[in-house]
Amino acid sequence: MTVGIVGAGQLGRMLALAGYPLGLDFLCLDPSRQAPAGRVAPLLQGAFTDHALLGRLARRCEVLTFDWENVSVASLRAVARLHGARICPPIAALAAGQDRVAEKRLFERLGIPTTRWRAVSSRAQLTRAIAAIGLPGVLKTRRFGYDGKGQAVIRTAADARRAWSALGAAPLLYEEWIPFDCEASIIGARSVSGQLAVYPLCGNVHGAGVLRLTCAPFGPPRWQRLAARYLTRVLAHFRYTGILTIEFFVRRGGLIANEMAPRVHNSGHWTIEGAATSQFENHLRAILDLPLGATRALGHSAMINLIGQMPPRATLLALAGVHLHDYGKEGRPGRKVGHCTVVEPTPARRDARARRLLKDLAVGVRIP
Repeated sequence: MTVGIVGAGQLGRMLALAGYPLGLDFLCLDPSRQAPAGRVAPLLQGAFTDHALLGRLARRCEVLTFDWENVSVASLRAVARLHGARICPPIAALAAGQDRVAEKRLFERLGIPTTRWRAVSSRAQLTRAIAAIGLPGVLKTRRFGYDGKGQAVIRTAADARRAWSALGAAPLLYEEWIPFDCEASIIGARSVSGQLAVYPLCGNVHGAGVLRLTCAPFGPPRWQRLAARYLTRVLAHFRYTGILTIEFFVRRGGLIANEMAPRVHNSGHWTIEGAATSQFENHLRAILDLPLGATRALGHSAMINLIGQMPPRATLLALAGVHLHDYGKEGRPGRKVGHCTVVEPTPARRDARARRLLKDLAVGVRIP
């Protein structure tokens, strides 16, 4: 059985590595010959909009999935229509995740708290949005914004002018700035036949818009129940298949949805060593309608992203209990090139290990 992956980044690589023990084969499509998944699986090199290559992928695979939410919705719809390809997660969920306005409207429709916001397509609309919502706020592109890209914090009129100058060529969204206490994410899977599995809540810390640290399990049971309830609403709405993630701001004990990711997620990398079944394996089980694996935590995990350049491999591997994942990517500023994970029996021991690692790696963030 062959799974097609549109996109061959590190998420595609980890999907393939999770699937080989299950007896699965993989075929990827990516514009780059050097894409990480291409080191472990056959690769079709070409654009995500190349209908001929997508057709080849569909003919050779039982199901198609994707490892990046900005692949072409129109192209996936065409390959489903012309070649009968089964695509998971649903294209409708992918489309909603690509547009911040559609995402906000979805949260509101499903009764999931989110920020106050306004769509913005002109300088006058931005002025009215600021008047209605107030300052400070965040101006964001509706599409192609991830890892802090395509957004600007607005605190003054001068900030608004600069933000409009930088971002005004694209459709935008203005939303209130939330003075959150911490950030969290919930990850869950739904299979073709409707089986559900939800992972423990993750606590996340970002720096310069990029995820730096995840700790799991995280927060009191009430947060877990609330986040799982919201996630289940979205899964049911789309009759979803695969892994879905919702990221939240936590403010005064309440959860405020920020965005969703219709794919395996960076904040779930801890599940490879820290959960009974990884998010990558459960994504594959879900889209192939195999029984979902247990999502229980095997301890208390901390995952640290390695950004810019890989540290010396021997330095990390000399540390007992550190699990290293090198994505095989060329280093450059701000780029995720790998991650490492520790799993400890108590939260205190996990946090102590994480603090030491953060210090050794010169990552200037604090444990959530």
